[in-house]
Amino acid sequence: MSVLLAADERALAAGQDGNAMAMRIVAESARLLGATRLLPIASAHIDGALYHGDSGTLFAEKFVAGGARVAVRSTLNVGSLDLSGGCMVRLNKPQRDMARRMMRAYVALGCEPSWTCAPYQAGHRPARGQDVAWGESNAVVFCNSVLGARTNRYGDFLDIACAVAGRAPDCGLHQPDNRIARIVVDVSGLPGRFFDDDTAWPVLGSLYGRLVGNAVGVVAGVAAKPDEDALKAFGAAAASSGAVGLFHIAGITPEAPDLATATGGLMPDTRIVITPAMVADSRRRLSTAERADRIDAVAIGSPHLSLAEFGRLERHLAGRRLRVPLFACTGRHVLEALERERRRAPLEAAGVTIVVDTCVVVTPILAEIKGGVLMTNSGKFAHYAPGNTGYATLYGSLSDCVESAVSGRPVLSEPLC
Repeated sequence: MSVLLAADERALAAGQDGNAMAMRIVAESARLLGATRLLPIASAHIDGALYHGDSGTLFAEKFVAGGARVAVRSTLNVGSLDLSGGCMVRLNKPQRDMARRMMRAYVALGCEPSWTCAPYQAGHRPARGQDVAWGESNAVVFCNSVLGARTNRYGDFLDIACAVAGRAPDCGLHQPDNRIARIVVDVSGLPGRFFDDDTAWPVLGSLYGRLVGNAVGVVAGVAAKPDEDALKAFGAAAASSGAVGLFHIAGITPEAPDLATATGGLMPDTRIVITPAMVADSRRRLSTAERADRIDAVAIGSPHLSLAEFGRLERHLAGRRLRVPLFACTGRHVLEALERERRRAPLEAAGVTIVVDTCVVVTPILAEIKGGVLMTNSGKFAHYAPGNTGYATLYGSLSDCVESAVSGRPVLSEPLC
């Protein structure tokens, strides 16, 4: 299938510089995806600045050498280094140097050095219905589901090509018909107290992702409105355990004022009724440690912690000191607020390590401990940590994480479902 380019798109693609290269990449990607045209985009969020090898650095530097510049607002996802120097990253010097070169190249392309997986918390919030090109799974699902903007899951390095070209393939979740829910996930049978626990939405998101895969579904039967941090946690877990790019929650998310609107007035293909037993199994799956008799570290902040979540961390700490390292991952925008409000120093004095620009699951920060156990309240951390860090996981609430870090041993509250 051929892609019909507008006159200005053809002219740009015919050039020899970095901007032309970007347009050709986007056009060829559109052809492979079955799109017949390109869409102008309002913004981009770039996931490709995380170092996975020298080829990624050289790719970005080739764009820079060709004079490429982003055509739209483009924020940057986490990199491989904490550029603030707040924590030690255990990359060897050659890899560290290449990671730094990569991060610098993306800034040279005109991207904002936001270095956060939660750009929507840092003011990058496209309007409902706007077409954008975002990378990073949790950012994509939040952008589509909570903000109502439209993006596919743009991977490395198509994301930066779209940002430079200012275009994206017109396919997938950019098209309204593909945003209609075909699966209904009914949670009305869960006890109301379940949603009072801060583990509810990550656990439910992990279950939802395994059930729907990459399909678009709608959650029905939610009685109380979750806040943005809960929706963030749900989407991140769903995008990790499945390949969710868009979810709806009837009566809560912008494209689902009611169930009928979410499904486009059509009969859904599937209806799944969630039971307490399914939730309990989902929670168990988030812990991979064979025995819950010790922890070596606690990590929170995937996606990056909001300022409100730091407030909850401070309340649970209540001025106590930690016996186990606790890593709190966040963005520069939140760190600046913590410093402005003189809240950073007390956290660090209590033993909290604040990680910015990156996170403990994508770059080596955790101590090398054979058979290490990582405790977390993040469904995304729980999913990726065993493979990425070598640590087994122990899942619990934020309160559980703090109490465990204070006591030096696992403390797990009784699940509410």
